[in-house]
Amino acid sequence: MKNLLGILLLLALTSQLSAQRERVYRTFKDTRVVNLHSVETLPKGKLDVRISHRFGDFLGDFGGWPTFYGLEVAEDVAIGAEYGFTDNFNLGIYRAKGAGATPSGQEGLRQNLNAIIKLRMLHQEKNGFPFSFTFAGTTTFSAAQKIEGNDDLIRSFPKFSHRLAFNGSFVLARKFSPSFSMQLVPGITHRNLVPFEGENTVFSMGAAGRLQVTKVMALLADYNYTFSSTLTQENGYSPALGVGFEFDTGGHVFQVNLTNATGIFETDFIPYTTTQWGDGEFRIGFTISRWFNL
Repeated sequence: MKNLLGILLLLALTSQLSAQRERVYRTFKDTRVVNLHSVETLPKGKLDVRISHRFGDFLGDFGGWPTFYGLEVAEDVAIGAEYGFTDNFNLGIYRAKGAGATPSGQEGLRQNLNAIIKLRMLHQEKNGFPFSFTFAGTTTFSAAQKIEGNDDLIRSFPKFSHRLAFNGSFVLARKFSPSFSMQLVPGITHRNLVPFEGENTVFSMGAAGRLQVTKVMALLADYNYTFSSTLTQENGYSPALGVGFEFDTGGHVFQVNLTNATGIFETDFIPYTTTQWGDGEFRIGFTISRWFNL
């Protein structure tokens, strides 16, 4: 405990000293990349209202013309908002459909409430500190009806706590030039109830990049790999890979993306991505972000 307090104190002092130097701003344009959180937090007094959507498989057995390349299917939908209490501290709440499933087809959590916390601890500086660091936490609560009569199902919820899942992401980012930024995102995900022989806690590593192409458009990409003895490609699971185009119109940020992940939040896509790019099981998605002053 003493060591933890010492580390937090050191980070706080470093952040205070950093505020006295010239900082590097807008490492990423938005608080999200494609699937992963970015290092960015909202400014104080800003409310960010967000709508995200993931369609069905573009190709493969469940895509193509019969589903109009996935556009007639809604895999996951999320709507909610985040607020900047300070420039470095944000809270948010979202409702999401939930989309993850095991390779056997057993559904993960559904009808989810997702609480978000983001805390920016370090800032990159010009001719100074070389990177930025942000913690992003997600708590997911499933409001789905309990399934009776089969305790082997995830949504049997033998205990109330089984409705909960958690993720902590540690975002380390650097802006290398006015047009190019990258970040690494080690993370930990915990599910209170998992399928038989599943792991309650898994670690992951993500990477993301952003390339400004024009004044209003940027290219995005992110990748997330899960370190697990059960969530492996041999068992039917896949790393989440996303690419996207980001458009900044001044009033809002609009993103169009392609990803094999069906779920939008980390507690969904990290332990439950089973669809693969190579089989055409990627999908079109979009996010609309609009800021308001409060």
